[in-house]
Amino acid sequence: MKRCLILLLLLSVVLLSASAQEIGDPEFVPMVKVGKTLFEGDTIQYLEMQQVYVYPEPTFKNKRQQQAYLKLVRNVKKVLPLAKEVRQILIETAEILETIPSKREREEHMKRVENEIVNTYKPKMKKLTFSQGKLLIKLVDRECNSTAYEAIQAFIGPVRAGMWQAFAWMFGASLKKGYQPEGVDRLTERVVLMVEAGQL
Repeated sequence: MKRCLILLLLLSVVLLSASAQEIGDPEFVPMVKVGKTLFEGDTIQYLEMQQVYVYPEPTFKNKRQQQAYLKLVRNVKKVLPLAKEVRQILIETAEILETIPSKREREEHMKRVENEIVNTYKPKMKKLTFSQGKLLIKLVDRECNSTAYEAIQAFIGPVRAGMWQAFAWMFGASLKKGYQPEGVDRLTERVVLMVEAGQL
């Protein structure tokens, strides 16, 4: 009976991963680990799976709310990988800056990094819609535990951070906007968690 249950579970995970690959969703990578352990002289097989989030089915008052939710899901799927890349770039840059002894060399390195970022990400950023850009600012805060403004200020200084804040402000956005998973951004957090788990 246990073997049938384990086989059924593994088969469902394999089928889910196959269907996700058919859809073309690059985010879903099922994480299943099968192992065994010895307990009181008996071998017990176990199965570790990634976390699964269970939420009640969203209810919508009208078609407009449903479309807004679907738009949020689409935007999170597009912007979340960029926010994760920002986090990785910040970590790598901070580690490299710690090894550079002089202030002048650090500034030169930061100029090179900034030029690389602009050259690499400018085409991607141009393709983002206004709402995706605002969502990216919030998700950067979620991933890095600091607002986009604070991250820019830490690496390239307050004057240039102020310039980027003014640029964002001209378009009605703010780099100082924080992410509130328990407050205003509760639905966004739900979508992000489900996208990360491969459930959406």
